[in-house]
Amino acid sequence: MKFRKSRDIATFDDFFQQNFDDNNLWEYKATEVDLLVELVAIIRPRHPERVTEVSLEPLLALLKSNEKYCKGLGFYIKGLIKQKKFSRILTDAGILNDADFFFEVKSRLLSKIIPYQPQKDTLEYILNQVFYLKTDPIWIQKIPEAQLEALFDAFGFRSLYISDEANSPLTELLFAMKVLIQRIGGRALETDVMQMVPEYENLESPFIAIQKEFSILSERLLEEQKNYVSPDDMGFRQIGVLLHQCRDYVDAAFKNSSKYGISLRVNQNLLRMRQQLQRLEVLLPLLAISEPEEARKDTISLALNLINYNCIKNNVRSLVSESTQLLSYEVTQHTANTGEHYITKTVGEYFRMLWAASGGGIIVGVLCIIKVLLGKVDTSIFGHAFLYSLNYAFGFIAIYVLGFTLATKQPAMTATALIRALERDQKNNELGNEEQHRAFATFFARVFRSQFIAFVGNVLVAFPVAWLGIWLIDITFHYNIALTKWDKLLFDLSPVHSLALFHAAIAGVFLFLSGIIAGSVANRDKFRHMYYRIAEHPLLKKTFGRTRAEKIAGWYERKWAGIVSNFWFGFFMGSTSSIGIFLGLNLDIRHITFASGNLALALYGANYNISTEMILWASAGIVLIGLVNFLVSFTLSMSLAFRSRNIPLTEFWAVGRAIRRHFLRKPLSFFFPSGEKKTAAGKTP
Repeated sequence: MKFRKSRDIATFDDFFQQNFDDNNLWEYKATEVDLLVELVAIIRPRHPERVTEVSLEPLLALLKSNEKYCKGLGFYIKGLIKQKKFSRILTDAGILNDADFFFEVKSRLLSKIIPYQPQKDTLEYILNQVFYLKTDPIWIQKIPEAQLEALFDAFGFRSLYISDEANSPLTELLFAMKVLIQRIGGRALETDVMQMVPEYENLESPFIAIQKEFSILSERLLEEQKNYVSPDDMGFRQIGVLLHQCRDYVDAAFKNSSKYGISLRVNQNLLRMRQQLQRLEVLLPLLAISEPEEARKDTISLALNLINYNCIKNNVRSLVSESTQLLSYEVTQHTANTGEHYITKTVGEYFRMLWAASGGGIIVGVLCIIKVLLGKVDTSIFGHAFLYSLNYAFGFIAIYVLGFTLATKQPAMTATALIRALERDQKNNELGNEEQHRAFATFFARVFRSQFIAFVGNVLVAFPVAWLGIWLIDITFHYNIALTKWDKLLFDLSPVHSLALFHAAIAGVFLFLSGIIAGSVANRDKFRHMYYRIAEHPLLKKTFGRTRAEKIAGWYERKWAGIVSNFWFGFFMGSTSSIGIFLGLNLDIRHITFASGNLALALYGANYNISTEMILWASAGIVLIGLVNFLVSFTLSMSLAFRSRNIPLTEFWAVGRAIRRHFLRKPLSFFFPSGEKKTAAGKTP
C-alpha cells in the first residue's frame, strides 16, 4: 500500500512536533491513551479490506532518523502498557460467556451499542480505546512481519518470557491458560454433556488429566529463570496430546447429536468448550521455543492475538452462525426423513399421493365452512383469533393423523430431502459433478411432480366439498352463510385488487416455521429420551401392559412432532389477521387449498351473480397463491438446509442449470411419472 499525503513521513512528523516534549516527558504521559489513539488513526487505512499491504515504513524511517522521537514514543508506549493485566481478554473475549443463547445475543448487542469499559489498569481498556473498529484486525494482519519486528526492536520492548515484574506477561498468560482449562473441565463433567459421549464413561477423563499436567508445567516454568520449555519437553508434549483428546471428546459429542439429539443449552456448552480449546491451541505453543530468537516473534504474535480477540468479542453474526448451525442440521435432518415420504417414485405412489391430497382437500373444505360460521360468533378480535386458530389447528392435526396430505406442508420437508440427496452424492463421490447434478435434477423432477399432484388433489376436492357443505346448510336451515361475506371472500383472492400474494408469502413463512418446529420437537424429545421414558413408564406398563406401553411410545415417536407442528401452524394461520387489526397493519394469510374452498363459498354466497372478470382473477389468484406458498416455503427451507450442511451456494447455480436442462429435455416428467433409469449407484436418484 502506498501512503497518501496524509500518511507519509510529513504526517508522522507533524504528529511528533505537536505532541513531543523537548524535556522528554512522554514517559510521564502514560496515563493518557489519546496520543496512541491519534497515532493509530494516522496508520489506519480508510478501507482496510481493499488494501493488500499496510506499510509502516514512513514511521520506521522517521524513528530511525530521529532518536528523540523513537526514545520518547518508546517510553510512552512502554509506560502505557506496563504491568497491565490482559488475562481476561484471553479467557473471555470472543468466547461464549453463558450457555443461554438469547442472553448472550442480548449481551453482545448491548456491548456493541454501549461497549463494556474495564478498569484502566487493564490492557483491555487501552485496546478498547485504540482498536475500537471491527475492521482493525484486518489491516493489522496486513502489516509485514519484518516491519513489526523492526518496530519492536526500535522501542526496546522485552519479550513475554522476561518475568522480573509482579504482573509479568508470562504470569498473565499462564493464569489465563489455567482458567481456560479449569472452565473446560467443569463444563465437560456436567451430566448433560457427559450423556452425549457414553463411550467415554469408562475412560479416564482427559480434562482432569490436562489440569494435572498443566499445573506441574506452570509451576516449573515460574520456578525456572528462562521461563519457557523446549518443544521436545515431555510435559509440554503430553499436554498437547491431552488437548487433542479433549478436542476428540467435544467432536464426538457433536457427532453423537444425530443419535441422542441435542438441546440449545448443551449445544452452547459444547461450543464454549470448543472455543476454549481452540484458544488453548493458540496459546500453548507460546510456552515452548527452540531458539531464543523466537521470543520476539511469540511476543508479537501474542500482541496481535490480543488485539484480534478484543475486536471480535462482540461479534453477533458469528455467535448466531456457530450456535445455530448444528441445531439447524438436526432440525432439517428430521424434516428430511419426513420429506422422503412425500416424494413419489412410481405410478402407484403418484396416485396414492393424489388420494391422500384429496383427503386433505375434504377436511380443508369443511374448515372453510366452519371458519365462516365462527366469523359470525359475537366475540372480540382476539376471541375470533382463538376460535380461528383452534379450527385450523385441529383441522391440520386431523389431516396429519389420518395420513392425508396438505400440499403446502411438503416444500419445507422435501427441500431438505433434496439437499441431503445432493450431500450424499458429494460424499459418495461415485459420479462426476455433471452426473451428480443430472441425477439430482431427475430427483427434483420427482419432488416437483409430487408437489403438483398434491396441489391438484387439494384444490380440486376442496372446491366441491365447500360448495356441497354450504348447499346442505342452505337447504337444511334455509340460511346462506356466505350471503354477506361473499364479496370479501372473492376480493381477497384477486392478486390485483388485494394483497393476496403478500399474504400468501406470510403463509409460506409459517409453513417453513412449522417444519422447523417439527424438527425441533423431534430433536428435543430424542435428547430427553422421551420415547424410552414413555415405554418404561411404570404406571403405563401397569395400566396397559408392556406391549401397549411400547406401542404408545412408538406412536408418540412417529406422530408427536407433527402434531405439535400442525398445532402451531394452525395458530399462526388463525391469529395473523387479528394481530394485523390490533397493530393497524394489513396482515393476513392466503393458502391455496383454502382459497379454492373460499371461491366455492363466494360463488354460492353471491348466487353465482359474479362477473367473468372477477372469476378469472380469483382463479388466477388461486394458482399464484399456491405458487407463492411453495416458493417462499421451499426457498427458506433450501437456504437453511444449504447452510446446515455447509454446501456452498455456488452449487445451487450448477444444480439450477441441470434442472433447467432436464426440464427442456423431459418437461412432462415434472408433472407425470415416467420410467426412470437407475443411476450408477444402482438406485433411483
